[in-house]
Amino acid sequence: MTNPTDLTPPSAKKIPVTVELHGRTRVDSYAWLKDENWQQVMQEPNLLHADIRSYLEAENDFTKAVMAGEEGLQEKLFAEIRGRIKEDESSVPSKDGAFEYYARYEEGGQHPIYCRKPVGSDDEKIVYDAAKEAKPYDFFNLGECSHSPDHKLLAYSLDVKGSEYFTVTIRNLETGEELADQVTNCSGGIVWTNDSTSFFYSLLDDNHRPYQVYRHDLGSKQSDDRLVYEEKDPGFFASVSKTESERFILVGAGDHQTSEVYFLVDKNAEPKLIAERQTGVEYSVTDCGEDWLILTNNGDAEDFKIVKAPLDKPAVENWQDFIPHKQGHLVSALQVFKDFFVRLERVKGLPRIVVHELVNGEEHEIAFDEQCYGLGMGGGYEFDTTQLRFSYSSPTTPSQVFDYDMRDRSRVLRKEQEIPSGHKAEDYVTKRIFAEASDGSKVPITLLYKAGLELDGKAPLVLYGYGSYGMSMHASFSTTRLSLVDRGVVYAVAHIRGGMEMGYHWYREGKTVNKLNTFTDFITCAEHLIDEGYSHKGGIAAFGGSAGGMLVGAVANMRPDLFKAIVAQVPFVDVLTTMCDDSLPLTPMEWPEWGNPLADAETYDRIASYSPVDNVVSKNYPHILVTAGLTDPRVTYWEPAKWVAKLRELKTDDKLLLLKTNMDAGHAGASGRFDSLKEAALIYAFLLKVFSD
Repeated sequence: MTNPTDLTPPSAKKIPVTVELHGRTRVDSYAWLKDENWQQVMQEPNLLHADIRSYLEAENDFTKAVMAGEEGLQEKLFAEIRGRIKEDESSVPSKDGAFEYYARYEEGGQHPIYCRKPVGSDDEKIVYDAAKEAKPYDFFNLGECSHSPDHKLLAYSLDVKGSEYFTVTIRNLETGEELADQVTNCSGGIVWTNDSTSFFYSLLDDNHRPYQVYRHDLGSKQSDDRLVYEEKDPGFFASVSKTESERFILVGAGDHQTSEVYFLVDKNAEPKLIAERQTGVEYSVTDCGEDWLILTNNGDAEDFKIVKAPLDKPAVENWQDFIPHKQGHLVSALQVFKDFFVRLERVKGLPRIVVHELVNGEEHEIAFDEQCYGLGMGGGYEFDTTQLRFSYSSPTTPSQVFDYDMRDRSRVLRKEQEIPSGHKAEDYVTKRIFAEASDGSKVPITLLYKAGLELDGKAPLVLYGYGSYGMSMHASFSTTRLSLVDRGVVYAVAHIRGGMEMGYHWYREGKTVNKLNTFTDFITCAEHLIDEGYSHKGGIAAFGGSAGGMLVGAVANMRPDLFKAIVAQVPFVDVLTTMCDDSLPLTPMEWPEWGNPLADAETYDRIASYSPVDNVVSKNYPHILVTAGLTDPRVTYWEPAKWVAKLRELKTDDKLLLLKTNMDAGHAGASGRFDSLKEAALIYAFLLKVFSD
């Protein structure tokens, strides 16, 4: 399949810029696509330079023209995917004192309606109607919707540009009126004080870095807010939270490998340090009785352990092992109740929940039967309870929400995801297989395909991957991917190194000096799926977003012969340039993940060896679809734009190369629940278009 003969792709002008560092010289012909006032553009997209806007809109017009023949398919896919969504959905109510809080959607609604009702009553009160509030805006992101401890006020944070700069507003729940208080340029998180008269928040700097924590007292101006903490290291982000018992406010600072936590005993107190930051040591804390419970990798605890320390003596020298480190049992989360604590572990690539009874020290695991599945623990509002809420799903099993009694070990199914158009788990097959890397590592692959599909190597296959920041890809249910699977496409997720599916070492072996493993693991998975008859060479579409977009961009350069198509959503592809620009929002914090190319030539050369933009050469590439968000502060719009421009310049084939920039959104794409499905329909229509060739 080629570009339609009557359509001419856009051609970006070239303005060569020479960049020299460590005795290396490279030429960036598309640096002009970065607006010199990009920070203002994040807040006011209409300020984008006319030449840049013209190019992005030309690419959008070209994508629309190329895909015009697939509009019927896109509409059909959109209707299918939407048909699997229960439009008048409602969450399971969560009890908080005299009230239960929940969110629901009305049929046709793009955004949720937040509600509460007295316990034991059906007398609903709307707390915040996001569906109504969103109507004046092209983009609408409700960051947080948090009621005060006395249930009289609501604090909510909004981003209406996609820039992830949030504004906090306070509403009186008794009168419906909004207070004069307003806090701007914050990260969106809100932490109320127990007396309901103040809240804490993180402020963003001009580079979109949460670097300060403030306390806002109701009735005062933001300019009068009390500075609680300021992070001086540009590589660290500051955050604020509260322990489950609500006894302590926690102020955290950290990057991808190092943590530091302070606590406040009341809102007027000065922050006190738990333990000084040590490079490579991560820890998070909560309180339990007269002790801190600390989840940490301190010492040799690569897969993390839980330690105790007295509330008045939290320093490292007082840490005592409580749940010792066990290699291969990655402890990823901890939730504390009055008489129990619960940890989420990952063992041999699969999650599990372990309940620990504080009185007698007994432990038990909540068991599951399927080969592969995803788990999540709900936070809840109440501390003195025996009820744990968790969610479960698998590639074939829609999401289920359970309330689990930690004392009598019984579970109650509170909600099961409804698929209005119908769904039978037995119509699909899911399994876990392993591909062997060149160093002997076994790389898990989760598979989903239609029951009865003949595995003769002829099926098209979508291979999804991420492989960065230690993020594990859960084997969970997705209503969207069924539109591919129902058409005979095999859907596979490669759990490559750089994530933590197989433990912390899996992350360590896929970052900085070991980053190449991420890409070669993905290629190994593709080759294994071909060898096992799930697809064929040239029959696989590589799919990834953000850092996963970097992954598929890298493998497109390394092994274009393996892939039929590449789908890169908001892809981080200009890695070397971005990591050399310490004025960008995330760059200093990202150095522990990728390395700092400003510091030494070895790191510079390593990143240069795989950075997708820097490795585009004159050769044939697969069909490629790229998406971007104009106000994206995480992966700035010019990265995918530069990549596409360079591919257009150098690639020697006439296969499809499409760029779709959302001019009204950021990293997460369109904000409405149905508008986002239109983006999925475009991607799936593209895949089915090229698979049909």
